[in-house]
Amino acid sequence: MNRTVIFYRTVNNKCPVKNFLNSLSGKVSQKVAWVLSLIEEMDIVPSKYFKKLVGTKEIWECKVRIGSDSYRIFCFFYSNSLLVLTHGYIKKTQKVPIAEIRRAERYRDDFIRRKRNE
Repeated sequence: MNRTVIFYRTVNNKCPVKNFLNSLSGKVSQKVAWVLSLIEEMDIVPSKYFKKLVGTKEIWECKVRIGSDSYRIFCFFYSNSLLVLTHGYIKKTQKVPIAEIRRAERYRDDFIRRKRNE
């Protein structure tokens, strides 16, 4: 299965995930790019790198770990093959912060609403 990864943009054309990616070091950016290529190309991506967040509005997370540091990028499927990346953060606790999940859900709702109106 080939998936296409795109970046969510706000109505003001801001790109939260791009801002997050630009803040990362070269080594972390390389690993993020590698994980995203796995997601684009593999039919079944290991949950170590990509999983649906239970109890959410179809929000998924891309997971990147380097040493003891964990990076997360939230996303959702718009169609079977279009994956929209919303934003990312550096994970500091065991649980995913609810505010980050809600943010991803707001971005998803906004994206879908604007697509319907196109």
